Amino acid sequence: MTNGSELAGSEVEALHAALDDEYRAWATYEQVIEDFGPVRPFVNIVDAEARHIEALSSLFEQYGVPLPENSWTGKMPRHASLEEACRAAVAAEMENAELYERLFASTDRPQILRVFRNLLDASQQRHLPAFRRCVHRSAEQS
Repeated sequence: MTNGSELAGSEVEALHAALDDEYRAWATYEQVIEDFGPVRPFVNIVDAEARHIEALSSLFEQYGVPLPENSWTGKMPRHASLEEACRAAVAAEMENAELYERLFASTDRPQILRVFRNLLDASQQRHLPAFRRCVHRSAEQS
């Protein structure tokens, strides 16, 4: 384990920003499942968000940075319909992409960049299309 002090302040901030975003996504999708039951794609993607948190947590451990707790749990907005939840998830995944695009500039460490790239790719290549399909399915059913 390396010491967190070896990371630049911008790198520590980037790790915190990424983890906070993944914590928020996980808590959001958990709230949707609590409100609407184990609906797709939320039930699948909430598990992916847990894996994203694990990937980032391993970076915190590797660099000796204290891991903050998830402050989002139980504080997420509730949606009136599944379609509304899917639309909000689309917006959140688009914001997630903007966040990671900014975070790439915070470091040149291959391990951190690899995790950031993997999380961005999962968001844009799997989560975003799944939530867009959810919007279309929900709109067709209403």
